[in-house]
Amino acid sequence: MRRRKLAILVGIVIAIGALTLMFWPTAEMDDHAQEEAEAETPEGVVKLSDEQIGEAGIQLAAVRAGAAVELVFPATVAASPTASARIDARASGVVRSVGKTLGDYVARGETVARIESADAAALASQLSAARARVTELSAAYDRERRLFEANVTARQDLEAAQANLSVARSELQRAQSAVAAAGVSGDGRSLAVTSPLAGRITAAPIVLGAFVDAGEELYRVVDPNGLQIEVALPSAESSRIQPGDEAVLLIGDGREIGARVRSVTPSLDPESRSATAVLSLSRGVPGLQPGAFLQARIRPSGEIDRDRIAVPEDAIQVVEGRDVVFVRTKTGFQAREVEVGTRSAGQVTILSGLEEGWRIAVGNAFLLKAELGKEGAEHGH
Repeated sequence: MRRRKLAILVGIVIAIGALTLMFWPTAEMDDHAQEEAEAETPEGVVKLSDEQIGEAGIQLAAVRAGAAVELVFPATVAASPTASARIDARASGVVRSVGKTLGDYVARGETVARIESADAAALASQLSAARARVTELSAAYDRERRLFEANVTARQDLEAAQANLSVARSELQRAQSAVAAAGVSGDGRSLAVTSPLAGRITAAPIVLGAFVDAGEELYRVVDPNGLQIEVALPSAESSRIQPGDEAVLLIGDGREIGARVRSVTPSLDPESRSATAVLSLSRGVPGLQPGAFLQARIRPSGEIDRDRIAVPEDAIQVVEGRDVVFVRTKTGFQAREVEVGTRSAGQVTILSGLEEGWRIAVGNAFLLKAELGKEGAEHGH
């Protein structure tokens, strides 16, 4: 009897131990399995149905191999012939006033300096003489007209007086135009120096009180909106560049400005053995000065690099400091980090991170970035 009770007790202990071994590890395994499942869940996933994608207006496109070829050349900023002007002294004399200096903006026709000159006195004297002559001949004509009406003089005398007055008036008009064009001052001592176009003064060798000769340079003015870019093309590449080709200019501060090839010289420079392509800017660039050096990336029309991939610039989103592209999956989108290359004409070259055939978000991709940010915030809480 005693042995039987002992056997039953041992059996109960063994059963309890077995149950403990069965259930306790299971709980640990369940926790471990959950951790592994969470670890296997990929980051950067945005779950969206086809209906939600359509409602959000997210546009998709397949990744295709082929990116536009870009040729890089050194370039120089220059002013077009109609956007630059050299302002010279119209006559010899002494510089009596300087109204503008280097870097100032001027309006078209604005007086920038005055020169005291004998030519001013001569023009003023001619104008005074012409006025006096008109006054004299006007009186003579009035006298002849009264005598003719009184039948004292013949008609030919009246007609001669009228002709002399017409000549004098023409001389007065010519003298007035000359004085106005030269900008003769009211006292008849100085001539005005005016700018033929609106722009910025880029050179000002003028010196107050200095004597200048007629034709001596006083100022140089450039219209910032009339700048053009001149690109030196090696002989081997010159035939690949044609008018109308798109280009991107790399400014020293990191900016990129769109441009287009306007013309290409038909022959090579005999000394440098290079052709020159002239590029037109898509817009004015503040701070860009003639003579500045920069880099030009020109895309020859029709040339494609089949070994590279390019995607629309809107497809690239920055998430936590990384460039990503949202790739379409069965349940939505997966943010994939990419290495980007050059950007040009709304396209970005992808160096790594994408494969041909993948479908990516190219329109309204920023909505996916925002959704990813919301999900990250929820997980953080």
